[in-house]
Amino acid sequence: MSRALSLALTGDSILQRRLLSAADPELRPLFDRIRGADLAFTNLEVLANDFRGDPSLECGGSHFGAPAWVLDELREAGFDLFATATNHCLDYSISGLMHCIEALEARGLCFAGIGRNLEAARRPAYLDHPNGTVALLSCSSSFQPGNEAGQQTADMQGRPGLNPLHFDTLHEVTAAQLAALRQIAEELGLEQQRQQILKLGFGHPPAEGVFPFGKMNFRAAGRTALRLTPREKDMSGIARWVREARLSADLVLVSLHAHEQGADKESPAEFIPIFARRMIDEGADLVVGHGPHLLRGLELYKGRPIFYSLGNFIGQNELVPRIPSDSYERFRADPSLTPGAVYKVRTADDTKGFPADRRFWESVVPFCRFEEGRLTAMEIQPVSLGLGEAAHRRGRPRLAKGEEAERILERFAILSEPYGTRFAMADGCARLVLPSG
Repeated sequence: MSRALSLALTGDSILQRRLLSAADPELRPLFDRIRGADLAFTNLEVLANDFRGDPSLECGGSHFGAPAWVLDELREAGFDLFATATNHCLDYSISGLMHCIEALEARGLCFAGIGRNLEAARRPAYLDHPNGTVALLSCSSSFQPGNEAGQQTADMQGRPGLNPLHFDTLHEVTAAQLAALRQIAEELGLEQQRQQILKLGFGHPPAEGVFPFGKMNFRAAGRTALRLTPREKDMSGIARWVREARLSADLVLVSLHAHEQGADKESPAEFIPIFARRMIDEGADLVVGHGPHLLRGLELYKGRPIFYSLGNFIGQNELVPRIPSDSYERFRADPSLTPGAVYKVRTADDTKGFPADRRFWESVVPFCRFEEGRLTAMEIQPVSLGLGEAAHRRGRPRLAKGEEAERILERFAILSEPYGTRFAMADGCARLVLPSG
């Protein structure tokens, strides 16, 4: 990279209506900043399929179909790089995913994370700019079983789906607790059923010291703990393409969609930092996380940024105009209700869920400057999604001001403190303090 390259980064974009990024005077200042960057990234949290396909029984929380023209709105808003591996990309099954892939391809958009087979979903997408080439890789750890893309073989096609990052869950309990679980499994007949499955060849024995109870694995330890470990097969498969991207681009961006949490929702699960740091070790220049719909902290690892979550950027999940019958049953909503009324039921008239928690309506947009592949500056702009406005007005991002801007930046700084990250606050924004040398 012979010139400086500026990159704007955002979190989840859940878009259902016209964005009016250039016409709305309240939104335009933020989007003018985004359009002013050389390149801009967002996570496509909806399935741009025109609601075509087959609604899946299990979805990512809600069936997030969307009109395909939301892609045009996002492109007009300045976005060039689209992460597409999310827990919603199979909400309308494989047929719906294929409609979305075709809509992205028809527009010539740079997207990564979904594909007609596993290798296609894992491959980087490249975007060329006069100031440099960016490679984008996208993966998700949050998805329903079967949403993963399948590997093609010499005599069989692969399965369309997303680029998965599986992780293994292990519950550590005391020896006394483990003994009680063993007794319960014996008395309920669960252990006998498990042994029968092994004898029939439909299962595999657990690792040494691990006791399976139902679908959960336990082992004895000094204290109770939940251990989440990224699966090496997936990490190696993704790292293989990171190394390829390193050979073919000036900047390598890895996107991770992950809902999984640590001790609280603002802390990443144990496996996420392990994965993110591994990707940087393999050649990535930055890792951008999203998924929990709220902010998590920023880590500088070997001088390269890891955003553990940039939260919501566009939050119009309450404006989904079509809901399959399975969602009505899941929300225990009367089938005669219209979609907007269903979401009112789900949130108990905005007293629970997203509308009841300010953190889901506050975000940041980092503007990063890279020179010769090295991060040389980062400005953090605070963003408000308009909590308290009517459902059809809120969820649209605009630059935060005054006390709200200060609160957002202060919270982001606090979330980043455990990683030793520091900011200088001035003029309603935060600037990353880069380590000397």
